[in-house]
Amino acid sequence: MPKTARVARRPAVNLHLDEKTLDGLFAEFDERPLPGAAIGISVHGKPVYRRGFGLANTDRSERLTPATRMRIGSATKHFACLACLLLCEDGRASIDDPIAKHLPELHPASRDVTLRQLMGNISGLRDAMDVNWQFSGATQRVTSEEILALYRTIDDVNAPPATTWIYNNGGFLLLSTAIERIAGKSLEEVLRERLFAPIGMPDTHLCRYNPPDSPGNAGLYMPNERGGYTPPNFGTALAGEGGLVSTVDDMLRWLANFDKPVVGTAATWNLMRSPQTLRNGSSTCYSLGLMTGHYRGIEWLYHPGGLMGGSAQVLKVPSLGLDMAIMANRHDLSAIVLANKVLDTCLGGLDPAVEAPEAPTVQGLFRSPTTGRFVQFSPSADLQYNEWSRQQIASIDGFDLPVESDTHGTLRPMRGLDYQKLTLTLTGNRHRPNALRLNNFGNVDDLAPQKPPEHSDVRVIAGTYRSRQTDTAVTIQESDTGPELVSKGRFGTVTYALTCLTNAVWRARPKHQHAMTWGGTLSFRNGATAFDFSSWQTWSLPFVKD
Repeated sequence: MPKTARVARRPAVNLHLDEKTLDGLFAEFDERPLPGAAIGISVHGKPVYRRGFGLANTDRSERLTPATRMRIGSATKHFACLACLLLCEDGRASIDDPIAKHLPELHPASRDVTLRQLMGNISGLRDAMDVNWQFSGATQRVTSEEILALYRTIDDVNAPPATTWIYNNGGFLLLSTAIERIAGKSLEEVLRERLFAPIGMPDTHLCRYNPPDSPGNAGLYMPNERGGYTPPNFGTALAGEGGLVSTVDDMLRWLANFDKPVVGTAATWNLMRSPQTLRNGSSTCYSLGLMTGHYRGIEWLYHPGGLMGGSAQVLKVPSLGLDMAIMANRHDLSAIVLANKVLDTCLGGLDPAVEAPEAPTVQGLFRSPTTGRFVQFSPSADLQYNEWSRQQIASIDGFDLPVESDTHGTLRPMRGLDYQKLTLTLTGNRHRPNALRLNNFGNVDDLAPQKPPEHSDVRVIAGTYRSRQTDTAVTIQESDTGPELVSKGRFGTVTYALTCLTNAVWRARPKHQHAMTWGGTLSFRNGATAFDFSSWQTWSLPFVKD
């Protein structure tokens, strides 16, 4: 009889928690009196590792602990989604209700998207939060109601519903307001009564503005020019898009609820975990405020959170019964990166890790003749986390994204950012390709290389331009430090440095550190009498010259 070929089996992933090894991953944050991070790990619902490293407050030298209250940023989103689904369980709403059923005052351009599409980031709507941060900055005190009012005048969209995935904080502000209208109560009350009290999360609450400076509350910190850290000046109110304050201990209780729900039916939790599908048949791997995917071969469920002065990562590895919550209270420390290091350390049998290149290898600027999207490869960028400093940088519509190469040479977002389901395929010389294909959630875009500009005289584009729908005026001018753009939004101002990329296309970068202000590209048309502004979350927003 013929011999049967032996097939090599991949070793099973196993969990090994060693406290001393884990302590060593975070030890550097205890070496100096600086802000740091808190971490908690549970296995099958039982906490097995809880630690705090660094300071909760630099003025009082108060140490971080797993019981310290900290902002969790966008990890708030799946709490808002569950609150909405509980109201649907009550029969007071349907997940496929158009948002106009609950917010009839919206402009017709925004009225037909559904609650489901808002929760899955597939509404295609403009992001009013992004508009505010890009053109008004993040320092002015702005209420949720004032941001919401932008949706009464914004008269177009980024894309039709369910055609692509675009992260949208403004969509979760719409969802938050819909929850309040449906429940007849504030979002604060709904979350407290329907989620935090039944599950037993005494230190979790919605805090639209920064928590008070008091014992038990961690401050948020930005690095300063003196090598130290100072609190950020962040004034935008945050609701279901990112307003929760919690503790590591409470987040472990929350993650345990996924497996043995105290609130929510089985059908509700199935919806929470089910990724949305686009019209082109592609899965977004983003369900309702939660991300699903693989990390080095294991399946995980997670949602990170980032904000000025801090970050969070909340995740589950269902096959191992592993839950983890990490919160950091300094801007140059990534909870995503820390969580990845913990998984790398504690899990055996993972797929091999992708090694970061010694230096960036791809150069050039590419533009799509059909959509106008830009991809710029650069040798370096001012990224907020040191762990990303060696990564190849692909700037997409002015947003710097660290990418890494797979075994086939295709560039993808680095681990932890791979919820951005995109690939960059190079044609020709790897270092200076002659074509680029961008596949973004199944939407394929072919980009061609662009030549350096023939001229870069800012006087050609100087003047004042207006976006009627966002109530924004921008002035382009020459300054002592070079070409600049000064925007005056509805609630404040932002100043950008301008660089000419190619003919009639300029890139805007914020002159001052604004963690929520990324910048973007300006594509001029009609003899520089108009331009379209594009960023990661705002596509082709038109401005017309006065």
